[in-house]
Amino acid sequence: MRLFIISMLVVGLTAVTGFAIVGGGDIVFEAKGAGNVTFSHDTHVGMGKQCTDCHDSLYLTKEKHRKVSMAEMTNGKSCGACHNGKQAFSVKGKCASCHKK
Repeated sequence: MRLFIISMLVVGLTAVTGFAIVGGGDIVFEAKGAGNVTFSHDTHVGMGKQCTDCHDSLYLTKEKHRKVSMAEMTNGKSCGACHNGKQAFSVKGKCASCHKK
């Protein structure tokens, strides 16, 4: 019974304060030759992004995600929809900002 009450208090405080863990966690995309890219949900949500900003328009799920070339990204696909140099840093140049070897 105590555990139930404590759980309900935590859920209630989370709802009132807005502190919650957003689903998704980190997702690693393999990029052969350029170094893998780790996408952090926490970083993007921390910058004010909402889940619906990307889901279901840009991305569905990791399993349903299709590979996108850098050329496609520079034309506004995938990460390039926001990482265009206006909303966020551009996908052009600074490769090491995303690609880690």
